Amino acid sequence: MFRPLTPNLGGSKMLEVRNLHAKIGDKEILKGINLTINNGETHAIMGPNGSGKSTLSAVLVGNPLYEVTEGEAYFNGKNLLEMKPEDRAHEGLFLSFQYPVEIPGVSMTNFMRAAVNEKRKYLGQDPLSAADFLKMMREKRKIVELDAKLSNRSVNEGFSGGEKKRNEIFQMAMLEPKLSILDETDSGLDVDAMRIVAEGVNKLSTPESSCIVITHYDRLLEMIRPQYVHVLYQGRIVKTAGPELAKEIQEHGYDWLKKEPTP
Repeated sequence: MFRPLTPNLGGSKMLEVRNLHAKIGDKEILKGINLTINNGETHAIMGPNGSGKSTLSAVLVGNPLYEVTEGEAYFNGKNLLEMKPEDRAHEGLFLSFQYPVEIPGVSMTNFMRAAVNEKRKYLGQDPLSAADFLKMMREKRKIVELDAKLSNRSVNEGFSGGEKKRNEIFQMAMLEPKLSILDETDSGLDVDAMRIVAEGVNKLSTPESSCIVITHYDRLLEMIRPQYVHVLYQGRIVKTAGPELAKEIQEHGYDWLKKEPTP
């Protein structure tokens, strides 16, 4: 069986996916994903439209529209597929959406305070006081250059595309996840907004946290600098290499995959 599992180079395994199959309705999309991510690593996943990139992220965070039909996924030694979506988030899994949704009537401040304190409750910690929470918000806003006025508005309502993406990274900063999945965060961003998002991701990187960047382009990867690039094609990871692979894809596209034997 083809297993493009990243070798453990001294770090602890954070995520281990083995032979993962998933479908939506009667359509099988993931057809045997194998992937290992260690602490402190950044991985990029690239591939043509319809290859299963967003499906993989949705399955990992527990989107109920997708059914896992075979395989395993472990997150810090715990069976990820047995967890409720909210418990996966509390355990430290975060997804930045390609198209962030608006939540009218719910202010960013109230939304984030509820999210942070729910996670603290799950971990057996006391809730943050109002003063401590606001101090935390001020510190985290600086990371992504998020305008303070946006904190008093409803979640993503009336935000520009760039503001929505910055807001996603701001939420990531507030929740301090162990594994962040950025699903085409660069989609629709201009150069300045992309730089701010990338710098936010880089500033939040620690030896204990990891990141999966799903993208079509190498522009964002030039800023975030992953150690590993995987090509997902027809529901499987068919090639894994270093960041030079992103350059090869940018130059030649994915047509060469059709000429190689499927693993």
